[in-house]
Amino acid sequence: MTGHNQHPDSPVTALTRDAVDRLESLFGPIDDELAQRYPGDRIGGQPSHTVYVSAADASAAVHAEWGAAASDILDSHPEAFAELDTVNALPLVRDRLNSAPIQDLRFDFEDGYGWRSDAVEDRHATAVGAALSELAKDSAGPSWLGIRAKGLAAHERRRGIRTLELVLDGAGGVPGGFVFTVPKLRAVEQVTAVVALCEELERAHGLPERALRFELQIESPQAVIGADGTTTLARAITRANGRCTSLHYGTYDYSAACGITSAQQSLAHPVADHAKNVMLVAAAQTGVWVCDGSTQVVPTGDAKQVAASARRHVDLVTRSLERGFYQGWDMHPGHLVTRWLATFGFFRRAMPVAAARLGGYLDRQGGEVMDEPATAQALAGVLVRGLDAGAFDIAEMQDVASGIDRDVLRGLLDRSVTAPLG
Repeated sequence: MTGHNQHPDSPVTALTRDAVDRLESLFGPIDDELAQRYPGDRIGGQPSHTVYVSAADASAAVHAEWGAAASDILDSHPEAFAELDTVNALPLVRDRLNSAPIQDLRFDFEDGYGWRSDAVEDRHATAVGAALSELAKDSAGPSWLGIRAKGLAAHERRRGIRTLELVLDGAGGVPGGFVFTVPKLRAVEQVTAVVALCEELERAHGLPERALRFELQIESPQAVIGADGTTTLARAITRANGRCTSLHYGTYDYSAACGITSAQQSLAHPVADHAKNVMLVAAAQTGVWVCDGSTQVVPTGDAKQVAASARRHVDLVTRSLERGFYQGWDMHPGHLVTRWLATFGFFRRAMPVAAARLGGYLDRQGGEVMDEPATAQALAGVLVRGLDAGAFDIAEMQDVASGIDRDVLRGLLDRSVTAPLG
């Protein structure tokens, strides 16, 4: 018995066409579901940070104001930051602070805003919408922007919904790059309700279908592991129906909910590592970004205090980058100096090795390391992220490996570019 379309000279196999069709009928739906749930990582375009500013302080000039304040801190304590610069990144930091200091911005109506009268919050919400609209038109403004409204608990969600609606009214629609943060997720069913909220707002305001997107903030242990023992986050991403752009870790709420004393709460605490690793695994291959949290230590005070806090933040940002968290919160203008210093340093150190290995992979020249397609994909990801951050440019990368450009990197990420067979 021979298989279907078997060449006369090929070896005889026992599986019939019906048998193969039966197997395909079983595998096919699985293929479709996996392709839908795991379309692949979204590499390219992810901001290096998210800046949170109280909605009471919102203005269309916030990025320029923060950039100027960060530059003043850098100029006032040059020695503190120079000691942390191992790859001549400070000129890039200065340029970034002067040109486009903030990549992602949230005006905060939650913890950073507190409770105010409805009349005051209504006024601030409308003003925030107008500021976001102006920022979205500014070529030097953030690529991503939005708000964090109040949470989903019964005592605050009506206020949060009203604020979101008034922000959209003040903006005259959905500004480019708009996303809203959903704080304190605790149950996967809440995500279904947030999707319904998006649909109702789109319908009520005549917005394009699926115009609204959100990010989920992980500040509760129940967001990581539910009462039934399953991973809430993995189910939440599916429930979001493609509207969830990212998962954000909330350092202090999460640590406190796990019983960690305030003196020990940190991005580097084992409790934080566990939660963030679950976030990373749940979001892997889904196209949802993962964002680390914040530190409350800011580079202010005398020279010694500035140097110590600057080193701490650089170390924390570098630690996050090494562990695959390419985005984090910044809460103070001083954090911009160390955010960009650590980010540029990380990618500038990584670029020569990654570019050389990719060049060898494409040429199949070997070397000390023989890389596989999955590794080449990861190396391309490092280079794309570094280019997006502004840590180096195409010319610097091509000085190491002349055959690599944006198209080649995208092909390696999509696996449409492969190395020639040796």
